[in-house]
Amino acid sequence: MGKMIVIDGLDGSGKATQAELLKNYLKAKGCETYTLDLPFYSDPSSTLVKMYLGGELGDNPGDVNAYAASTFYAADRYASYKKHWQKEYESNKIVVANRYTTSNACHQMTKLPKEQWDEYLQWLFEFEYGKLGIPEPDCVIFLDMPVDISQKLLLKRYQGDENKKDVHERDVEYLFACHNAAVYAAEKLGWHRVICGKDGEPLSVEDIAAQVCRIAEREL
Repeated sequence: MGKMIVIDGLDGSGKATQAELLKNYLKAKGCETYTLDLPFYSDPSSTLVKMYLGGELGDNPGDVNAYAASTFYAADRYASYKKHWQKEYESNKIVVANRYTTSNACHQMTKLPKEQWDEYLQWLFEFEYGKLGIPEPDCVIFLDMPVDISQKLLLKRYQGDENKKDVHERDVEYLFACHNAAVYAAEKLGWHRVICGKDGEPLSVEDIAAQVCRIAEREL
């Protein structure tokens, strides 16, 4: 079997950029890699995810409970694994994933009372890694970008058009709660936490990448 490194974080934290840079770094080291972006929006498996994020199932994230929303993403991950990257993983490549099961821990757990968080995490990982049988990551790197900075970056991405944000990105209070949940999960589950902002500004892409690559090389 191969290895799997997950780059996770809230919206606007630079996950896709860092996943691509890590892939290039590993390739330069002579490693065979495969980059995975989730959800798999080009596949019908993401239909329920797109309905949820597009507001078709409710205007607010809380309109879809944590377990229901989690299964939307889990089904997409399972389908993407069976259709697109199982052979890559089983051929001993290093899979670099932009988001994974860990995203449910960041985004969905906050819909539950804190005293239920541990129960949810146990259910989540048993469901996806145990029942569904998708690979468990060897390393999770959490890009900890402060919400106030990520909001500025999202506005820049969308050229100031708030209407382009999905139901998660529009709800800043929800995103602050997700940040708290993500930090809790990172500490409890041993994720590597990379601080991505300081004094109201993001660190440079290069500085963040240097930290990410050092962690990945140490873990592999």
